[in-house]
Amino acid sequence: MYAIGIDIGGTSIKGAVVDDAGKVLTRFAMDVSKEADGEAEVNRFCDVMNKSLNDYDKSIKLEGIGIGMPGILDMDKGIVVTSPNLPKWNGLPISKLISKRMNLPVYINNDANVATLGEARFGSGKEYSNLIMLTLGTGVGGGIVINNHLYDGHLHMGAELGHMVIRVNGEPCGCGRRGCFEAYASATGLIRMTKKEMDKCPDSLMHEVAKENGKVNAKVVFEASRRGDKAAIRVMKRYVRYLGEGILNYCNIFRPEVVVLSGGVANEGDYLLDQVRRFMKNHNYGMKGSPIVELKVAMLGYDSGKIGAACLVFDK
Repeated sequence: MYAIGIDIGGTSIKGAVVDDAGKVLTRFAMDVSKEADGEAEVNRFCDVMNKSLNDYDKSIKLEGIGIGMPGILDMDKGIVVTSPNLPKWNGLPISKLISKRMNLPVYINNDANVATLGEARFGSGKEYSNLIMLTLGTGVGGGIVINNHLYDGHLHMGAELGHMVIRVNGEPCGCGRRGCFEAYASATGLIRMTKKEMDKCPDSLMHEVAKENGKVNAKVVFEASRRGDKAAIRVMKRYVRYLGEGILNYCNIFRPEVVVLSGGVANEGDYLLDQVRRFMKNHNYGMKGSPIVELKVAMLGYDSGKIGAACLVFDK
């Protein structure tokens, strides 16, 4: 089987033709503006899709189109209820519009959920039936797969993994609450902790690394701690503790077989994962009497959303 998977973000729309073995056959994309009318942007992307398909293999029979996008969605009706990064898409009947233009059935779901589904079926989670994926970027997103099925809660509005409070009255979160996992485990949270430590330690190697990078980003603390900087090592320990505590909470609630990390911070690979694994082993009350939860880095990269969106079609 073949399907189109679409990954909609705040600045671009990316799509691909995907087969039911998870192979991406062709890709297409376009930039979007949050100031532009949603219906006009959708029609413009349909033109991009049609051109790409005309330039590709016309013998392929497409079964449908799957879409992953951020925001609150009415998945049953295929409507964008609210999308903070694309406010002029609010109320847009996206499934109906694309289905009419492309003459194919269309299914939508949250972007983090479909990325999780892609990684579960064809990425680092493909050998497991129960997994949690966490995306460590500007915020913390993710998804849950239980017995090979995506879990998204009542009215498809659950699995907001970044908004579990891990520190009461802690740092403010973009959602309006304080102390959320996202406020500590995201790249944004790591950068905040890094800047605070740099202010306290003017002789820290982190200042030199930040100049080399051109700014203070998440890579600063990793590079400086690798080079033995004590202030950076303190930040790393703090970050590992917050990330580890959040992961352990999910482990103790769901007991997945694997937790998959994606996003820019996860690209640090085993340097980060080995520290988190040690923390999990030392602090998980159920580790000795329960199955060990594996910790892995996602392997599909930027294709996970497109592949997972196509899986929405295959699952139908």
